[in-house]
Amino acid sequence: MIKVQNKELLTSSYDFHLPDELIATYPASPRDHAKLLVYNRATDTITHTYFYDFEKFIPKDAALIFNDTKVIKARLYGQKPTGGKIELLINRALDANNVNVYIRGKVKVDSEIFFDEDLVAKVTKLNDDGSREVNFYKQKEPLRFEDILPIIDKIGHVPLPPYIQREDNKEDESEYQSVFAQNEGAVAAPTASLHFTDAQHERICKIHKHAFVTLHVGSGTFKPVEHETITDHPMHSEYYDISDAAKELLESDIPILSVGTTSTRTIEFYARYKELQRGEANLFLHPNNKPIRVNHLLTNFHLPKSTLLMLVASFVGLEKVQELYAEAIKERYRFYSYGDAMLIL
Repeated sequence: MIKVQNKELLTSSYDFHLPDELIATYPASPRDHAKLLVYNRATDTITHTYFYDFEKFIPKDAALIFNDTKVIKARLYGQKPTGGKIELLINRALDANNVNVYIRGKVKVDSEIFFDEDLVAKVTKLNDDGSREVNFYKQKEPLRFEDILPIIDKIGHVPLPPYIQREDNKEDESEYQSVFAQNEGAVAAPTASLHFTDAQHERICKIHKHAFVTLHVGSGTFKPVEHETITDHPMHSEYYDISDAAKELLESDIPILSVGTTSTRTIEFYARYKELQRGEANLFLHPNNKPIRVNHLLTNFHLPKSTLLMLVASFVGLEKVQELYAEAIKERYRFYSYGDAMLIL
């Protein structure tokens, strides 16, 4: 007899149809005018409101943890030695000199790609997952990762997610960045953070205890789970750093409201491996691996079959996620990076 698998562990359980018009291609303006769906687990109730009312729902005793990563202009357009155009997307720094990237166009080991500002990328490795490893040079001198950041800030483009099917523009330079972004290194925004205005963030931080962590979001965040069972998915790894203030909060018994899935992954990784205040996090939260430190979650609405959707299910379960997403679609919420938000209490 074939054993019936737990539906919460089947990737197909996290698939849903989203009408194209609900994919947000531009942010709400002002940014705190996005919709906010509030789900209270204690009363099993849904409230529909707007993000400018977010602070009214923050539990009085809760501390907030924000991700202060800053998105870099990771999409570069260059040329092969033959003059052919080629696109490179920085994914993450592996160490001081080696950078993991995705390249649209055929390359081989030792291929060189030429960019403006005399920047050159030399391919050093072709990985089985389709990514490439490169070293960057300027006038034949090797560059450390931090050396290329001011260069790509001049010549690079905002790495909008693939489902935002348009070219980036000047507004994206500020809109696809949180108001508290500080530490450069992300190639995707921590999207729950995008809703805060300076004024609202300042008000909240005056009232509530808070702290910052850094998780440099990689492009793997958009990768759908392709295995039939979600626990077979190899979770991508991202660099994180827990500030001393965040460490103190996380080791207290104060309830935590995590701003975004990226903060959540960082907090929960630290909760399991407390001796590691910084390093590489690859924690996969799902209904069989529930949060042990985060009490409340602010997040956006995520892609079908994504690890982010499964993370939300780790808080409320599969059936409730399906119900909440059906409600959001019925109420015409906007989805994904520039979309609306959900608060789980």
